[in-house]
Amino acid sequence: MVENESDQIRGLAIQAANGSRTAFSELVNRLMNRVVALTYRMTGEREAALDLTQDTFVSAWEGIKNFRQDAKFETWLYRIAVNKALNFIAHRKIAATDELTEERAGSVAQTADDLLTQKELKQRVLKFMQSLPDQQRVAFELRFYRQLSFEEIAEVAGRGVPTVKTNYREAIRKLRRVAEEEGWRP
Repeated sequence: MVENESDQIRGLAIQAANGSRTAFSELVNRLMNRVVALTYRMTGEREAALDLTQDTFVSAWEGIKNFRQDAKFETWLYRIAVNKALNFIAHRKIAATDELTEERAGSVAQTADDLLTQKELKQRVLKFMQSLPDQQRVAFELRFYRQLSFEEIAEVAGRGVPTVKTNYREAIRKLRRVAEEEGWRP
């Protein structure tokens, strides 16, 4: 019987928890792009996403012995990444007390354009996500892009399932309103 990817990742996580650097390296190879995508969509900044991804894997390696082997490794890893992204966002908000200069605004816009040259719609969704409160952003990201169950999102976010569902529904409601107001077309 062929193992599915989740079972393979779980097996690698167990090996890594027992000290296998090779297994952990394979986990990094398999999950790096997912964590980068998660942190990028949460922060909207490429360099920050790369730094947060690196920090996530360093923290995961340092804490791998605490990984509950009956849990999904991806959920555990996403929780680390989400916490790091939320901390980054909180520090960015504190540091952003000064007005955004035109030069800096242009630089941020240019970075977003460089990263999301595929479709204008992706840019609009990213901008929309940046406007969401943190918990709605987490719920939207993990449900819409990662297709995690509400139970898994609750575990990652450290919230109850009803709260996660409410945050997701509210994010979707806001997305529909913005799309309608701005006349988005796929």
